[in-house]
Amino acid sequence: MATPQTPYDAVLHAARDVTRLDSALDAEMLGAALLGSVYAVAEHDREQAVREFVAGFLAATSRRRSAAATTIRAVFASLVPDAAGAARVRPGAHAPAWAGQLGRVRLTGTWAYGDVYGDQTSYLATFAYDDEEQGGPEHALVALVDHNIGITKDVFVGGPAGRIVEQAREICTEDELTWFRTEDPARMHAEVRRHLAVTDDLGELPAQGSLATDRALVGARLAALPGPAPSAGPSGTPPPTDEERTRLVRAFLDAPEATRFGLPEVADGELASLHFCLGLLLDHAASFPDADPMRWSPMVAELFLLDWVHRRAVLDMDDAAMLPRVLRAWAAYAARQRGLSRAAADRTDEAITEMVPEFARLYSTGERRSPATAAVAQLMADGVDPDDPEALNAWIEANRHRLTDDPA
Repeated sequence: MATPQTPYDAVLHAARDVTRLDSALDAEMLGAALLGSVYAVAEHDREQAVREFVAGFLAATSRRRSAAATTIRAVFASLVPDAAGAARVRPGAHAPAWAGQLGRVRLTGTWAYGDVYGDQTSYLATFAYDDEEQGGPEHALVALVDHNIGITKDVFVGGPAGRIVEQAREICTEDELTWFRTEDPARMHAEVRRHLAVTDDLGELPAQGSLATDRALVGARLAALPGPAPSAGPSGTPPPTDEERTRLVRAFLDAPEATRFGLPEVADGELASLHFCLGLLLDHAASFPDADPMRWSPMVAELFLLDWVHRRAVLDMDDAAMLPRVLRAWAAYAARQRGLSRAAADRTDEAITEMVPEFARLYSTGERRSPATAAVAQLMADGVDPDDPEALNAWIEANRHRLTDDPA
């Protein structure tokens, strides 16, 4: 046959066997996979890109009368009901019997599970069609929210729903560093939507997973969940104010964890490094979408000690010697404040200890410094006072070639 001339023709060709599918669920999964290619290649606001594609597709195919064309139009309209023209779409006279079940699902349960540190939360919801024979079996939506990068990292729609729920429950029961609970559907809706909005605008999607292929169906299923209360504000912990930071530091220095690491007794010459390091811990926590200064895990510690601090701060030798000790004490204190188990606290402490040699290596090589941090480090190494405008300007002029040269 001739090569399709437009993206809409290509979609019609890919959906040519849609009427041979066994259920509405099969058709919705096929439709979502087709729209996944649009989602994946969009450069920004992917949800809007899909919506615009569906609107264009419905307009371009409005006169197509084949059973496959009218059926895939109905599938797209059920997946993206807010696309222009979707409300006017009806299954054709020769559509499969299951076409009347497209999108006609009810929520049967919602749960959440994750790690005790708060790195990731998976939200799980199950749905059933009004007519299981035509609609398809009960199925599950799973959305993985990564709190360290503030996105919905992956989504999945599939079944059997009961087995997926039980597998998640069993895994969490066997692992003391995880939890599983029944979830408020409105909260699931709000959290997954909020983080999906960030994902939709990423320049590059997370690798692997079924994010692109299932995204449209996930959006349709989320719409079946109750929305958050109008009075509900954004969730998460805002960064502490300056006064709150001061109180946090004072409380920490009075805590047994600080005493165990000898921090309240540091020499006067080390006090500046101690408070500088504490400030870095709080600054790092404030860089997360959920800026909880008490949320420390092996992963958060790694992000801080082996990446963030090298890109964002200039450490002298005293600071570098002090920082791992301060981090271990603060992480232990934070674990107690959050009520984490000894096993959870110990795992974080062991991870930090194992990272120290690599932290020291990165500090000595400076290989992860940002250009700005590297410039400040060089300025300090040259003995220039950053608070002396004349000395600073003279240094910049003398080193302009180093500051402006393209490193490539």
